[in-house]
Amino acid sequence: MGYGYQTSQSTMRSVSRAQRDFDIMSMRSMQVNNSPAQIQPWVDDGEGSMISDHYAGGDGYGYSQVRTVSSNAGGSAMGTMRRTLSGTLASRSGDWQEEDQLYVNNVKPRGPAVRTLSRLNQNASRQNRMSMGSVSGSSTIQQQKMGGGNYVQCSNGSYGSLPITRAMSTMSLKSMTKGMDTFDGQEHISVGGKINDGFSDIDMHSAVEYLVASDPALQVLGAAYIQHECYNSTDAKNQAHSLKAIPRLVKLFNYPNQEVQRYATGAMRNLIYDNMQNKTALIAESGIPQLIEALREPDDELRKNVTGILWNLSSKDNLKDKLASETMSELTERVLVPLSQSGNQQSASESEIFYNTTGCLRNLSSVNEKVRQQMRECRGLVDSLVSYIQRSVETGKAEDKGVENAVCTLRNLSFQLYTEIPPSASMRLEGPSRRQDEGPGDVIGCFTPQSKKIKQNQMNDQLTFSEVAKDPKGMEWLWHPQIVSVYNRVLQRCEINSSTREAAAGALQNITAGDKRWAAVLSRVAMEQERILPTILDNLRTNNDQELRSLTGFLRNLSRYARNKDDMATKVVNNLLLKLPSDSSQTEPSSDVIINICGVLNNLVMGSSVAARDIAFFDGLQKLVPIKNNRNSASREKAAKAAMTVLGNMYHYNKLHRDYKLKGFRKEDFIDTSI
Repeated sequence: MGYGYQTSQSTMRSVSRAQRDFDIMSMRSMQVNNSPAQIQPWVDDGEGSMISDHYAGGDGYGYSQVRTVSSNAGGSAMGTMRRTLSGTLASRSGDWQEEDQLYVNNVKPRGPAVRTLSRLNQNASRQNRMSMGSVSGSSTIQQQKMGGGNYVQCSNGSYGSLPITRAMSTMSLKSMTKGMDTFDGQEHISVGGKINDGFSDIDMHSAVEYLVASDPALQVLGAAYIQHECYNSTDAKNQAHSLKAIPRLVKLFNYPNQEVQRYATGAMRNLIYDNMQNKTALIAESGIPQLIEALREPDDELRKNVTGILWNLSSKDNLKDKLASETMSELTERVLVPLSQSGNQQSASESEIFYNTTGCLRNLSSVNEKVRQQMRECRGLVDSLVSYIQRSVETGKAEDKGVENAVCTLRNLSFQLYTEIPPSASMRLEGPSRRQDEGPGDVIGCFTPQSKKIKQNQMNDQLTFSEVAKDPKGMEWLWHPQIVSVYNRVLQRCEINSSTREAAAGALQNITAGDKRWAAVLSRVAMEQERILPTILDNLRTNNDQELRSLTGFLRNLSRYARNKDDMATKVVNNLLLKLPSDSSQTEPSSDVIINICGVLNNLVMGSSVAARDIAFFDGLQKLVPIKNNRNSASREKAAKAAMTVLGNMYHYNKLHRDYKLKGFRKEDFIDTSI
């Protein structure tokens, strides 16, 4: 028999049928039939991963939102659980309930700007000697009085305020998780006096009026004051909004004076952070086209502000469609393509611009299928992301935050890939002879390596490889065999940034999910060509639950399509059992991870008696039985059903009953005999 163990013929038929009836993208993609007569094998059609959202400019701290779905429909089967990558639920038709779970990233922002003032004031005497070149570009400065304020007149006749700061948001503002803008020690350029002396004679009303002054120096002062006051102050943001500061600032985005542009965009960056009212007002005033036009300026400080604003705007789902349609091609053409070229060594400013841009694209890629498709089809976008990742890994920069955003974006674009790609590409990947080659009960990966069926499938895989380009371009990168190598290198080289590793594992999880033929092909590419299993097992040592979810989800897909389940079982069973909780009081790992581990074990047990033997040998029964009996919560209930399915299938191996008994376990521990 193909499975290599003794069981009822009806059970084996149900396994084969069940594995072909479902195409799901789920962290909890199992269906358990609670039939009283027998333990039905568990449906495992591969799993997709959750979408990576890196919010910038949102409310509060960063989080990855995961929505789980439970079925309301009646019947004996446990509902298929589907999980998206980033907080966007990709639900199927049917009667579903959604439950939001927030995973909080406790990255706390630094304190407000005042924390930098004391240090700067101590250096006031040194700063007095600094140039005001950022205002006028001249080395000849004469102090004058204008309108009650302190200003300097330069040799070219232009004016600048005495002690104003150089655009804070260009260098002193750093977008953190979810776009938290925080001062990070930016040096302020001033001439004499305390750092805030330049603002002593004005208020918000005056600052807004300065924005429409004819003198660029006054416009700079007004914008700088708004920027300073609106940092971390909701009241100041609301006051600026009520005084109509936003439309006036928008008109300065493309003002002929570059300093005015810098300060205007810097003020807007602080105004819109954590303030939906101001975000909406910016868009209503045609701010996005003005920002895109300003992005064309060859000034890194200005481009940092512009891309930072776009990243902040992209944190809101209701703005993502508009942003995608109006900014995607320009961001790709003006930022991604030039800054990802293999011969281009990025400066510090360029790295920040690239980071802001990929943060924006990362958020946009999480919203819906329409935007994902636009991004896949955007000329140069996917190629640039892949090229940047490859170059960064090769040059020892795999830990960079830009790499994290790039990998997360590709991971999101891989979500539900085989159902969202163009029909012509889908037909090519499926192959012309799949229906003729496979009977209604065949399941890829459930035959012995020596079988005629496996040899035929190997030939078909080789034929399919000839149907993809040797050198992938555009969206073809997302499913090309070479992308498996890219993600594998990221997992191997990225030792510190767990978010990047989790995204790479999630992308691998997505492209190997489901029952499509190409998912099986890429699974085998990963296992047999890339030999990725040691890398995955090495990364399993992490205690990061999100990373474990993606890693075990990917392993679950690999175990489904593994040609030699005996060999895989000897390599992974012990490693997986070590991650299971030792007793019911242990809260980690999460139920998602437990369910995935049970999914891997179940796939192997159904095709290999070696897997069942090793589970018993490595004391897996001591962990699986308590999991089966722990039903303290809804999530643990699902984990209990997963463990029960594994145990039930293990008991089908009559030759192992003696081993189970020697370990102290009875039939009742494997099968509920009370039903």
